[in-house]
Amino acid sequence: MGFKEKFENAAEDALGKAKESTGKVTDNSQLEAEGKADQAKASIKDAVEGVKDKASELFNKASESEGK
Repeated sequence: MGFKEKFENAAEDALGKAKESTGKVTDNSQLEAEGKADQAKASIKDAVEGVKDKASELFNKASESEGK
């Protein structure tokens, strides 16, 4: 995962936490739910990027071993 993706996902997670907290403090259940959804979305993106990284790593290892 590149720095840009990590930064964007961390920012989305932080914004989600802020929304969730604000929703709790203001008793706004919709804002709280949006915050939780933003955090979940950031987590899913992190997981997908992790799978992409692992697949790329495995592909590169396989390519290197074929070239030997």
